Amino acid sequence: MNTSISALNNKKVLITGGLGFIGSNLAHACVKLGAKVTIFDYLDPRSGGNIYNIEGIGDSVEMAFHDILNFDQVSQFITDKDIIFNCASSTSHSFSMREPWIDLDVNSKGVINLLEAVRRFNPDGRFIHIGTSTQLGKLQYQPSDENHPEFPTDIYSANKSVSEKYVLIYCRAHNLRGTVVRLSNVFGPRASIHSPEFTFNNFFIGLALQNREITVFGDGEQKRNVTYIDDAVNALILSSQEDKTEGEVLFAVSNEHFSVAEIAKLTVEHIGSGRVSFINWPRGRKNIDIGDAVISNKKINDLLGWSPKFNIKNGLNLTKNYYQPCLDKYFP
Repeated sequence: MNTSISALNNKKVLITGGLGFIGSNLAHACVKLGAKVTIFDYLDPRSGGNIYNIEGIGDSVEMAFHDILNFDQVSQFITDKDIIFNCASSTSHSFSMREPWIDLDVNSKGVINLLEAVRRFNPDGRFIHIGTSTQLGKLQYQPSDENHPEFPTDIYSANKSVSEKYVLIYCRAHNLRGTVVRLSNVFGPRASIHSPEFTFNNFFIGLALQNREITVFGDGEQKRNVTYIDDAVNALILSSQEDKTEGEVLFAVSNEHFSVAEIAKLTVEHIGSGRVSFINWPRGRKNIDIGDAVISNKKINDLLGWSPKFNIKNGLNLTKNYYQPCLDKYFP
């Protein structure tokens, strides 16, 4: 845990999507820092939630098995919270193209529900919303930053872009205390490693842990930023503690960029099993690929002094150590 993060002792924290990858790791960190944590999660299988993700803290958190599309339920749990972390999301790019209405509901309407509940019932609460690097689409300059134009190439990324703008509008129009933290290809313990519907590099980890083949589309030369989960969690908590982040968008990403092919090979190397092969692009997939995604973390470093503490190699080693004794909990 970043030593510059203030203790959250007795702070009331709500984490929507708290049984998912990022939300559950955030819950573990907040509990460790002394917060009173409520997890709000519907366990929608399309969003990657897993009850095992709160193993070890289940008795220390309040569970609310509800849907962010239900405004009354959202409002009930937002009223008295000091910090609301919105980690609830339908996260699959390919699923969003097949089922755009579902993605629209979760990633746009759900965010409006949260913001309206905060506006009406808890306007002093801190609201931290997760954005994604794929909102930018194909890069027009590198490294990209928070001022880069946004031309998303899939429905998920478009809805994440829109929902981010909702947060900023509510901050300006209604003086809400919101911050957007954009993340990129976060990997590590408690991820959904069983399906390609979720983050590609976590799926690579799942394949390697099963000693299966990792297939890379095309030559895999497109570059990606990959960020270890503990760095992402540190950025989210630190952002919630600083008033100067209110109304801001911040890229919390690592300093490292690797090609997809390199990520696959490093995964096999550090997990210690699996193999890499290259196949042709599936129909329709290349059309929504964004090419290289090289991103700067200068703004969050300048504003908060945040910088990543983990690299891909030690991150993969820590990830392997987590999954090996509980691998059966992550394959339905």
